[in-house]
Amino acid sequence: MSKPFGVRNSWHLCKIRGIDIFIDSSWLIIFVLVTWTLASHYFPSQNPAVPLLFNWVLGIIASLLFFASVLAHELSHSLVAQQQGEQVKNITLFIFGGVAQIADEPDKPMKEFLIAFVGPLTSIAIAVVSYATWWLLEGLTPPLASIFRYLGFINIALACFNLVPGFPLDGGRILRAVIWGITKNVKFATRIASLSGKVVAFLLIVLGIWMIFTGLTLNGIWMIFIGWFLYNAAINSYRHLLVKDALHEIRVEDLMITDFGTVSPHITIQQLVDDYILRHKDRGFLVIEEGLVKGIVCLHDVKQVPREQWPATTIGNIMIPQDQLERVSPRDDASIALNKLTARNIHQVPVVQANKVLGILRRNDILNYLQLHNDIGAKVS
Repeated sequence: MSKPFGVRNSWHLCKIRGIDIFIDSSWLIIFVLVTWTLASHYFPSQNPAVPLLFNWVLGIIASLLFFASVLAHELSHSLVAQQQGEQVKNITLFIFGGVAQIADEPDKPMKEFLIAFVGPLTSIAIAVVSYATWWLLEGLTPPLASIFRYLGFINIALACFNLVPGFPLDGGRILRAVIWGITKNVKFATRIASLSGKVVAFLLIVLGIWMIFTGLTLNGIWMIFIGWFLYNAAINSYRHLLVKDALHEIRVEDLMITDFGTVSPHITIQQLVDDYILRHKDRGFLVIEEGLVKGIVCLHDVKQVPREQWPATTIGNIMIPQDQLERVSPRDDASIALNKLTARNIHQVPVVQANKVLGILRRNDILNYLQLHNDIGAKVS
């Protein structure tokens, strides 16, 4: 189960249409800030006669509904992506909202346009329903109505912000799809959309600095953080495309190693460290018993066990078993393999064909190739 923000920092919430939903630990920060702002400012202004404790209850409910709206926004991207034949790994709610992890970039501009456009459209639909509910409830139960007034406003704001033409926001992706469709050049379209994203990020940072000097310190700091996040996201999105372009027509078999180390599941962690990791200076080894692959053990697995337990703990107890192994085929695209390594935060993956292990592909082997590609004149960054 892939967790884009780290196994230790994400919690699995549920699964919808085969898509795992995670909550990143950073989400708690924004949840507390939104709840505090609503409970101490918005709801008291809307319901002056309501007790403070009740306003906190309203704040918590409104915050949860807001993040349900963010989830609906990301889920709409994901469901359309699935309908377009794309694989969606998961959705994660985090401090800046939410992100859907789609296995690969869309291969057609219309597909990109549809996946991007449906998000803001969903937010606008939620806003319309929320404002209609506010109008119906305003005369009956003003405190409850004020929740839906907030939801209407925040979803309109969410839609408008996402429609800003800066990559990787939805508006930036729509811009890329349009340019891509006109020029038939996805690399050029991504470069323009990424540049637009960096301009938007720069303007947000400048706005944040101005807000700080005008006394809106908290809002200004938050705006700077959003701008910084968008700037890095724009750079990384374009870099991802360049990496994919550099690995075009490069297969796993071109980069895998065939002289790989194997260990028995019965040796101890101490033996693994002393006789294999330190001696061979490698991070991962296939676990073999009677000629069959039982799993893989990596330095990361070793680090999860306290050092005093190494002499008594066998590799069979800490290895990733064969049925849980991420694997690639020798004919797979190297960029797809790199995505798997990055998504799972692992350093190597077995190369398997017809249930036979032909080699191991290491992340460093791919990165070394990219560095070589860069050194001979093809910019990768």
